[in-house]
Amino acid sequence: MSKVIWASALIAASALGGAAVHAEDFRHTITGEDLKVSETSLPEGRDTDAAKNFLANGVNLYAEVPACLPKGEEIYLTACSGCHGHFGEGKLGPGLGDSYWTYPKNKTDKGLFETIYGGAQGMMGPHNDHSIDDLLKLMAWIRHMYTGDVADADWLTDEQKKTFKPFKPEEHSSETAKADAGECKVSAQ
Repeated sequence: MSKVIWASALIAASALGGAAVHAEDFRHTITGEDLKVSETSLPEGRDTDAAKNFLANGVNLYAEVPACLPKGEEIYLTACSGCHGHFGEGKLGPGLGDSYWTYPKNKTDKGLFETIYGGAQGMMGPHNDHSIDDLLKLMAWIRHMYTGDVADADWLTDEQKKTFKPFKPEEHSSETAKADAGECKVSAQ
């Protein structure tokens, strides 16, 4: 009798496991250790459609969403520009606006998140003191500052690539962007 119960439990567990939602496995850029994002991230900012989608599939829905860029820029200017430059041109840290990535995995949203969240070499400490939702907005801003060939922008969808224009600092006005931004909101896809 216990073999029947055990077999039934295994079948039920297999059925439930197959129906479970896949969650991304986030790893430290240098050490490869599990970042345990679901346990270590700030509780606020995990419940947005963009954050839920990102945790499930590693894709940032805020990329090139104009209303999300001002908050990403604000975070960038306070947390990143000191090392990476005002427009990602590079200073102590590497440039972020061209198609060269110190860590090639940063061409993907998941890879860039892992590097930002967990930190990297040198003075690049972890930035897990921001919510997942805010980090996604930061990543959208970093991607928006891209000056390279759109064909190399793996983080953009085919539709986004059709309208993407490389960033030109001399044409940027954060005040205009903030005034025209509206509400940063996306629907999980």
